[in-house]
Amino acid sequence: QLQLVESGGGLVQPGGSLRLSCAASGFTVDYYAVGWFRQAPGKEREGISCISASGQSSDYADSVKGRFTISKDNAKNMVYLQMNSLKPEDTAIYYCARRDFLDCGLEHVSYRSWGLGTQVTISA
Repeated sequence: QLQLVESGGGLVQPGGSLRLSCAASGFTVDYYAVGWFRQAPGKEREGISCISASGQSSDYADSVKGRFTISKDNAKNMVYLQMNSLKPEDTAIYYCARRDFLDCGLEHVSYRSWGLGTQVTISA
């Protein structure tokens, strides 16, 4: 059964860091692109990062570029999102999702398999 489970969210102060993990099962991450999305209350879901099936290409939303880094571990079937220099506006539920393509893309309509999300709150 295909499943994605996010973890690593929490409450941190502005300027802090978090590392989110996405555990995949029922498929292998070296055959699919995987993306990270977030949704804040009252806002649309935003694609923030993705990594291709090969892991050789990635993409980032302008809002997180230079602060967030996506990576994957094919042996563990995991995808990670390292988040540094966190800001209050990064507060949201963060989701990982599988894209049914090898290449990367940040549009959520191309992702059909989603995790349940992990809450990230940035506050002093």
